[in-house]
Amino acid sequence: MWIQSLEDFIKESLDQREITRAMAVKMLLYGYKHKEIMPILNVSSGFISTWKKAFFQNGVEGLKLAYKGSKGFLDAQQHTEVIEWLQTKDEWTLNELEYQIASQYGVTFESKQSYYDLFNEARISWKKTSANNPKHDPEFVTSKKKNFVSCWRSDDQK
Repeated sequence: MWIQSLEDFIKESLDQREITRAMAVKMLLYGYKHKEIMPILNVSSGFISTWKKAFFQNGVEGLKLAYKGSKGFLDAQQHTEVIEWLQTKDEWTLNELEYQIASQYGVTFESKQSYYDLFNEARISWKKTSANNPKHDPEFVTSKKKNFVSCWRSDDQK
């Protein structure tokens, strides 16, 4: 039963590390000693003990790679696509760029600088990413101008 599950796992696995783990356990089950397995698989006695324990606790699942890593960066093609996408737009926001990259490519940068670098490479100033200044109030500017003109005229009359 155990040997068959190991043989199936060895046939199906694509990762050499998983295959080596399974081979070490399989050889133990066939009665090989640590000192016989070590030179054949080029592993240590601790390696054999670790994966034997993992196998008997969790079966072949215990031999699988636990950490698959994360996709941290855009590849060259994706990077080019993002730059081209940025260059087709009239207005940009940092949040929109973050969302686009996360939804399209599953990548979220830890630092905002990575997004700023993309804006820079697309020759876009990330500081000027909206069409209008959100703090700009035309009525307020007009009243300030009127106030300034009236103060200036009153100074001239003195």
